[in-house]
Order: sequence, then C-alpha cells, then structure tokens
Amino acid sequence: MEVTRCGWVGKDPIYQEYHDKVWGRPVYDSHELFAKLCLDGQQAGLSWLTILKKQQNYEAAFAHFDPAIIATFDDDKIEELLLNPGIVRNRLKVNSIIKNAKGYMAYVEHGNDFSEFLWSFVGGEPIVNHFTSSKDFPTQTSESEAMSKALRKMGFNFVGPTICYAFMQAVGMFDDHTIDCFCYKK
Repeated sequence: MEVTRCGWVGKDPIYQEYHDKVWGRPVYDSHELFAKLCLDGQQAGLSWLTILKKQQNYEAAFAHFDPAIIATFDDDKIEELLLNPGIVRNRLKVNSIIKNAKGYMAYVEHGNDFSEFLWSFVGGEPIVNHFTSSKDFPTQTSESEAMSKALRKMGFNFVGPTICYAFMQAVGMFDDHTIDCFCYKK
C-alpha cells in the first residue's frame, strides 16, 4: 500500500528513507547537530538529494564530523579535500566546514552546550506546524534569522537564515510534515 508523504519527497528511495526516518525527528546530540548543520551548508545552490547521496563520503572525508579534528585541518588537507570526487569540491564550502568546526570548538571550550544553544531558538521544544502543502513552508523564520545571526557571530558560515530553517526542519526543531503525511503528528 502506498503511503502519503510530504510533497517534496518524490520517488527516490534514498529521499523516502530520509523523510521517513530522519527528517523532522528531534535531534539533541551536539555532535550530530554540528554534522547536520555543516551538511546543510553544503546544500547551498544544490539539491538536498545531491548532498544526501554524498553524506557517507563527507563523513569519511571530514573525520565523521569530529569538530576537534576538523579544526586542525591545514592547507594541505584542504587541497586533498578539493581533489575528493565524493564531496562537493568547492573551496568556500570545504573551508566553511573547517571554519564551523573552529567556531564550535571555541564555543564548547568555554563550557557551553551546542545543543542547548541551538534548541534555545525554539524554546527547547519542537514547533509543530500544520501545513497542507510543502509549498506553504516559509524559506526562513524569525527563529532561523536569529540562529543565523548568532552562528555568524560565533564564526560560522554557510548558515544563512534559509539554510538555518532547512536545518531546523531536518533536526525536528520545526516539525513541518504536512497534515496529509503519514509522519504528521496530530
């Protein structure tokens, strides 16, 4: 029997599995949130499916998104990454993950919790929306604008308000499954 999913999903099995098991499910682990934020930044100008298909390659290339390791990447490592066909070989995007790792490390080295920080933009709890179509999704919200501004102040980049909103949807800060989707929580 065919299940009804959010309209953006399409027929690709990778996308369907991502939608069914990952997208919109609350994530509270700081390391996982860091990884997802970096991956969402890689999407800029591309489809999410492109990045999703390269996710394992990114994990291997970027030390499973361990910010302490990534923050030590030097020019030689950057050049090596730019030759890796398994990731998007864009110097600005590669550098953004390193820059974000440095921002993350500076934040947590002061005893701060990255997860609490990110979740503070939605009051610590998922915001459940009641959209009838994925066409109703905003591209950004006041919460994603505030998150973007705060992350940039911490030294992050590729974290504009639109990327932040997509990230917030993906990690369940906004539960934007449409009301006809089988994942929608009434």
